[in-house]
Amino acid sequence: MDANPTCKDKKGVDQSILLCCKFFISESRNVAALDAIERAARQNPESVIVCKFDDRAYNRARYTLVSYLVHDCTGNAIYSPLQQTVVAMAEAAFNAINLELHEGAHPRLGVVDDILFHPLARASLDEAAWLAKAVAADIGNRFNVPVFLYAAAHPTGKALDTIRRELGYYRPNFMGSQWAGWSMGEILPQNPDEGPLMVSRAKGISMIGARSWVTLYNVPILSTDVSAARRIARKVSARGGGLPTVQTLGLVHGEDSTEIACMLLEPNQIGADRVQNRVEMLAAGEGLDVERGYFTDFSPEMILEKYMTLISANRS
Repeated sequence: MDANPTCKDKKGVDQSILLCCKFFISESRNVAALDAIERAARQNPESVIVCKFDDRAYNRARYTLVSYLVHDCTGNAIYSPLQQTVVAMAEAAFNAINLELHEGAHPRLGVVDDILFHPLARASLDEAAWLAKAVAADIGNRFNVPVFLYAAAHPTGKALDTIRRELGYYRPNFMGSQWAGWSMGEILPQNPDEGPLMVSRAKGISMIGARSWVTLYNVPILSTDVSAARRIARKVSARGGGLPTVQTLGLVHGEDSTEIACMLLEPNQIGADRVQNRVEMLAAGEGLDVERGYFTDFSPEMILEKYMTLISANRS
């Protein structure tokens, strides 16, 4: 921290330099656990939850938070309320959730499965990466949880899906289509960026990264045939020769449907309409009907607008 208090004058906070955090946890059915995490988030009114999305079939929830960034007199990032807030939420999650008791249709590697930072407004990707690395050090050291950095937070920009693939994230370990408990050994096959090599089976591991905006878009398939959903998902994805900058999962979603869960890494280049059209075309080839897809989060513009409204209400 800078010794000169004028370099960290919260009265002069620049609300055009903002960071966004997407905080994913492996739980959506335990209301008491979610309440504890939300109470931890509310301890600092300078950080605001602008959106919550949870899915009982996936047994997964995501909180989208926003706060400001403070620089010292030389222009270096030195403080964001998000750091304290996100670490407090992680502590509440680790205290309330046991991964060994977890079961759901969405893959995961930890209780606090993924934390992703985005720059908003005039913030830079380097500043988002700075915060990601600070939070990773806190979580790794304070809670003895292995943390893997990805994208702009990683020294070489290693992609999230590459690390996940190396750790077995995409392989169901229960009933052929579900994920339950901890499925790996207690000693990791590779060194994490922060935290121990040994894994707590109750906490698992965490991924923490920084990158430009990612859009999450899911397309329901009116079929319980998860094999067909996986075939469609692969043909939609860049990895399967489909749409560039699109990553997908074919997942069971409830008792009577499946879903193509999509991550659009460059949504301004390949948007939801392109994805929807490709899924519909491929599903028709399988003889399956498709519903209109849905976004699981607001756009960056809507998030900024909602944040400014909420922060003004908090301060009035």
